[in-house]
Amino acid sequence: MNEFFEMPSAIQHSYGGLIALHMEEALVPVLAGLLLALPIGLLCVRFDRLYAPVLWTSTVLYAIPSIAFFVVLIDYTGLSLPTVMIPLCLYSLVVLVPAVVDGVRSVPEETNAAASAMGIGLARRYFQVQLPIAVPAIVAGLRVAVASSISLVSVGALIGNQGAFGNLLTYAQLYGRPRLAVTAVVTLAVLAVVIDALLVLLRRVLTPWQPPSGRAAGRTAGRSGATDAAARLPEGTS
Repeated sequence: MNEFFEMPSAIQHSYGGLIALHMEEALVPVLAGLLLALPIGLLCVRFDRLYAPVLWTSTVLYAIPSIAFFVVLIDYTGLSLPTVMIPLCLYSLVVLVPAVVDGVRSVPEETNAAASAMGIGLARRYFQVQLPIAVPAIVAGLRVAVASSISLVSVGALIGNQGAFGNLLTYAQLYGRPRLAVTAVVTLAVLAVVIDALLVLLRRVLTPWQPPSGRAAGRTAGRSGATDAAARLPEGTS
């Protein structure tokens, strides 16, 4: 088993350190993208004509290969973590901006009207009324952005050992140790699943008023149906 978790000296990180580095490179850009998407989304909702050009720009940025981004950024940020993180941040906008806009637009007009009637200003209404209701849509966008970012970090191996588990894939081939490639692939899959589950849990914590989904909803509906059926049985029927 040690062969799966014993890192080559060129990696300069233990297995746990490599996980921490990969999570830093994957999650920090998505968080930065969310902080950018929140005000951009507000502007797009407030000024509807902005949404199309903003969406077009983010889509064009997403279409640019990461290697091309690296080549442009190396002259300014060198072979460093920001060279990997900046493209990932920009890539996340193509998912997060529509998620924010769609979530805010889903807020009922009656809710917005009631907030306005109470004298709640635009900024306060956005953060205290609209965003809490938009949480499910935003978290759905975050789940996609995080999964994409976790996989794209590996491309950073092309610019001087900045790819975390992507470096491990490179050294697995270089040193002829395929077990390291298995370690990298399995670990990335597990990390993606764990982070996705945490985001689902976060959504449930932030939106306790949301009905249960999936199997839980099915079980709830089944119990409700059984209760209703029992209530309709004639007296004395078992």
